[in-house]
Amino acid sequence: MNGSMNIRFVLTLLLLLAFRQTGAAQAAVMTKTGTTAASFLKIGMGARALGMGAAYTAVSNDISGIYWNPAGLGFATAGEAAFNHVDWILDTRYDFAAATVVLDGIGTVGVSFSTMGVGDMFVTTTAMPEGTGERFTAGGTMFGLLYSRNLTDKFSIGFNVKYIREHVWNMSAQSVGIDVGTLYIAPVLNGLRIGASMSNFGPKMRLEGRDNLVLVKTGAGGKNIVNAEYELDSYDLPLIFRAGIATDVLRMENNRITVAVDAVHPNDNTEYVNSGLEYNFGNIISLRGGWKSAFERGGEQGLTLGGGLQYVFSEPLELLVDYAYQDFGRLKEVHYFTFSIRF
Repeated sequence: MNGSMNIRFVLTLLLLLAFRQTGAAQAAVMTKTGTTAASFLKIGMGARALGMGAAYTAVSNDISGIYWNPAGLGFATAGEAAFNHVDWILDTRYDFAAATVVLDGIGTVGVSFSTMGVGDMFVTTTAMPEGTGERFTAGGTMFGLLYSRNLTDKFSIGFNVKYIREHVWNMSAQSVGIDVGTLYIAPVLNGLRIGASMSNFGPKMRLEGRDNLVLVKTGAGGKNIVNAEYELDSYDLPLIFRAGIATDVLRMENNRITVAVDAVHPNDNTEYVNSGLEYNFGNIISLRGGWKSAFERGGEQGLTLGGGLQYVFSEPLELLVDYAYQDFGRLKEVHYFTFSIRF
């Protein structure tokens, strides 16, 4: 290992330790939980990644990297399409779909789409607490465009530009977010990977629409009616900084064990650490486990487990099915399912 590699390795370890110490120092500090818009952007994509405790910044070697670290797709050698479904907490549904194509000499390009919804709900008022007979919905959508490429055989970069929209009944808010990531493969420890990413950087969001309008009575006896509008606050996107390391602690012909650790700094909560591992047998069966959001103040997340199957129809066509379980404490558990095709 030369001097430059030593410096990178030491800096990464120091960064991870800094995240840990900062999180402990903020134990008595009020967090900003619930102060960002478009919170559905924080729901992870890919059962493989979630089964590994969401410690995926330095792994990201499949289409799930479009969410965790777009730079990982710079090393892709085949196109891929995936669909991810989650029955999220409190009867909400979350779906994520993505597709990528590798263009020789150009890099990897891709598209992604996600949607979250809570279904129809009854409109109630103080005068009609049992409902007015009307129904309303709330949810969010995201559409993204990806570009990633390797600048050398050891270093890659990636970008993801996203259109984001949230709606509640007759109001909606829009914004544009940017994800940026880098990934470096060091020639030590079976290819130690060092990754970093920034997700959801963009302008604030504010709800606007018909439900903001109000009629105000003014003048003598309130005989004059003026159209007015409530001015709602604007809220930041859920900006997330991630730094992680991953390596294969065992690499044999038919057996591989990968371990990974991520340090995460969100703008609406305390820092936390994700950790996980994956055992792969013959590129056919995978078993995974991890711990998500360790050291997060007041967090409910914790143990994650999962597994996957990979079936080769004929080179290079492959089918991948992955499942993950996540313990959410008092909010019960969440199950993730991902179906992918590699071509």
